[in-house]
Amino acid sequence: MARYVGPRCKLCRREGEKLFLKGERCLTDKCAMERHPYSPGEKGKKYAKESDYSKQLREKQKAKRLYGLLEKQFKGYYSLAARQKGITGENLLRLLELRLDNAVYRLGFAFSRSEARQFVKHGHFMVNGRVVNIPSYRVEPGDIITLSPQGQNVPRIKESAESSSKAQVPVWLEVDYKNFTGKVAEVPRREQIEVPIQEKLIVELYSK
Repeated sequence: MARYVGPRCKLCRREGEKLFLKGERCLTDKCAMERHPYSPGEKGKKYAKESDYSKQLREKQKAKRLYGLLEKQFKGYYSLAARQKGITGENLLRLLELRLDNAVYRLGFAFSRSEARQFVKHGHFMVNGRVVNIPSYRVEPGDIITLSPQGQNVPRIKESAESSSKAQVPVWLEVDYKNFTGKVAEVPRREQIEVPIQEKLIVELYSK
């Protein structure tokens, strides 16, 4: 499946805030947002006043980049969210949070979502005792996420788990770092999804 392979730090600079696309590097002084806190290209110079459309587009781009999706994938999630009952923007964020690669990242078994995506694609994680190598696989309440026999030999996963804290894990997830096991306790509510995204702007963009 196609994915973005360009420089990730430029994505954060373009959105004007840290999206933590490179994991632990984003917490050091090597982070591009620390060294060059402006948009890429001509020192971040802006030539025109930002319009409503521009704000909506930027919010959509930010969400795409945060979760590591391409345009077609993201639009598919929005279409599904729009067909569900409830508030479309909140439905969209729930669908994105319930991706397996995001759940692995949220549990602390990877330093970034892109790393979690790679771990899942390489078959390092199981859901309910079955190896799942599809990053977009949607987990549900009650699902148990564990390391596969192959994943138990990956030092990077153990390093991430050791550096993580249960305080950082969202309340809709449960984790046991000793046994490298996570559980989806419930479907996340909007107030439990801590992301710098104004989903209302995304809905406004797609509603035009």
